[in-house]
Amino acid sequence: MVTVLLALATGPGFPQGSPDHRYEISLTLDAAGRPDGAAWLAEPEPWRARRITPDAAPIEGDVQFDADYGWSIRFFGAVADSPDVPEASFDCGTEPLRPGAYVTVTEPDGAAFVYRVVGVVG
Repeated sequence: MVTVLLALATGPGFPQGSPDHRYEISLTLDAAGRPDGAAWLAEPEPWRARRITPDAAPIEGDVQFDADYGWSIRFFGAVADSPDVPEASFDCGTEPLRPGAYVTVTEPDGAAFVYRVVGVVG
C-alpha cells in the first residue's frame, strides 16, 4: 500500500491551482502503477483518504471502488443532516500514478478539479 499525495492543479475558482488544497489517498497499485480494484475488494480494512484545505481541519474519508463506476472517496461528517455520505469520484486516466501525473476529482456537486500527483510514499 502507498499514499498518493495530490495538489490542486486547476479547477473552478483556482485557474492557477493551489498547493494548499490537497488529498492524501492510501491505496494499493497494480503492476502498471494504477489503483488495484482486486486488492481493494480483497482488503478487509478501509483504504484511508484525507482532504486538506487551508484554514480547516482535514476531512477524513475512505476509498471506494465499483467495477461499473470506478473510484471514489467517501467523506464522513461532511454533511451532518444527510443519511448519505457524500462521495467525490476520482479518475486517474490511463497513466500510472507517479509524480507529475494528473487525477481528476469530481466533487459531489459535480465540480471537477484537476490534481497533480506530487508524491507517492510507501
